Amino acid sequence: MMFVADQGVTFLGNFPTPQVPVPHNGASSVGGAIMLSLAMLLEDAAHNYPDRIALIQGDRSITYRETDAAARRVADVLAERGIGIGDTVALACPNIAEFPIIYFGILKAGATVVPLNVLLKAEEIEYYLNDSGATAFFCFAGTPQLDLGAQGRGGFDRVASCKHFILIATADGVEGESYEQLLAAANPTYESVSTVETDTAVILYTSGTTGVAKGAELSHSNLVLNALGCNRLFDTHADRHDTMLVCLPLFHTFGATVLMNGGFASASTLVLVPRFTGEAALELMDAHEVTIFAGVPTMYWALLNALTDQVNVTKLATNLRIAMSGGAALPLQILTDFANRFGVNILEGYGLSETSPVATFNHLGRPTKAGSIGQALWGVQVRLIDEDWHTVSGEDSIGEIAVRGYNVMKGYLNRPEATAAVMHDGWFRTGDLARQDDQGYFFIVDRAKDMIIRGGFNVYPREIEEVLMKHPAVSLAAVIGVPDPEHGEEIKACVVKQPGDATTDAELIDYCRQHMAAYKYPRTVEFLDALPMTSTGKILKRELR
Repeated sequence: MMFVADQGVTFLGNFPTPQVPVPHNGASSVGGAIMLSLAMLLEDAAHNYPDRIALIQGDRSITYRETDAAARRVADVLAERGIGIGDTVALACPNIAEFPIIYFGILKAGATVVPLNVLLKAEEIEYYLNDSGATAFFCFAGTPQLDLGAQGRGGFDRVASCKHFILIATADGVEGESYEQLLAAANPTYESVSTVETDTAVILYTSGTTGVAKGAELSHSNLVLNALGCNRLFDTHADRHDTMLVCLPLFHTFGATVLMNGGFASASTLVLVPRFTGEAALELMDAHEVTIFAGVPTMYWALLNALTDQVNVTKLATNLRIAMSGGAALPLQILTDFANRFGVNILEGYGLSETSPVATFNHLGRPTKAGSIGQALWGVQVRLIDEDWHTVSGEDSIGEIAVRGYNVMKGYLNRPEATAAVMHDGWFRTGDLARQDDQGYFFIVDRAKDMIIRGGFNVYPREIEEVLMKHPAVSLAAVIGVPDPEHGEEIKACVVKQPGDATTDAELIDYCRQHMAAYKYPRTVEFLDALPMTSTGKILKRELR
């Protein structure tokens, strides 16, 4: 049952606690702390479903038994180098089988995982290795289009405290210990190190789109409970045996928690997609009878644009059980178009690296409200606040989203002042603006930093983007504020048109003028062939300004 408390805090009540799988060798506590490891999600699936396929990547199919054994070998490699509890290990790897194997191997060794974006350059990698205090670095060699191995080695060579560079596959001119050779000689029965629920399991670095990137410390309990909360939300369990298409990069919190961790917790089969395209995703959905798809809005846009007469949409829709979106606001037009073509409503959710990440979602079995990020996840409290942490109430009131619960990070690594700036009495302020209706559904208005102030009026870019996306000429749109001597900021729309469309900027501006208040509509429109995006599919508005 959903409650909206008098003080404006939304939470879930009267629900049983999700059953945390207990490792088959039992659990214990030390000094009041509960022995808990995120690695148990893989171990439990391997113990109960050893011959079920865990990972599919191209022609490779790997069972849960084989995945767990390989992760144990990784842990043994680290233990041989004296790496364990209190140490951090970096991992830069695309969506190939080695990512989850190494990720869980690091956890089995008792160490902390530091996932890195595969598009980073040497100087950026140097920063993350230094800031996290990584003692070892697993790095994918790369491809002709992705020189990750060379960039990784370049960053590693500048960090004296990082002692071990382990290269996944080979790359010309890049030196490092061979991952494949190390695993071949390692122990596949290595016994996992015991950790407690408050130990740091993963350090996730914020996107760094503004200021210096900070490492959010997430504990084992943060991540275990968030994965189980997601499984409860989507009715995902081992008896159902879902097949998940993993297009979201696993170095990103959405893909890691909802698909990888949640997938292992439910003994699902994960179909890994190293490089996303709409065409490739549709082919894999068909070939593997995918039941769960998760993506950011631009991925859904790509799927819709990849549909041709040769695609058996009826078959895809018959298999597809869950479609979920996060990472950025989902345009209403994409939601509507996808439902019309696939017969499945996209469930939109919300969260951040600092919240493990899921905080709210549209729930199965409840009404799905278009444009809403849904209601609070099990065990999570959400409210809207002003700058002084006071609760903002009223259906039409706009406030900053604040989150409290088991999913909120321990803090920013070695940054107590930055932590204190966003944490108060267990609450984490997100920087995102929203409103809430009388049923506890939240509706994102915009990022606080993206809000445009034009002539003293607050203008929320997402509202304008929604209007633009309804125009038949518009394929994708992003709205930004640009400096203006008269109004402080002026509104500009950056638009990707449908192929071959001849609509002019003046026509689009006039269309917006007819559909919104005078202070809101864009005064300029720039047509682009594509919008700049991060590797996770978020539009980089800072590059448009």
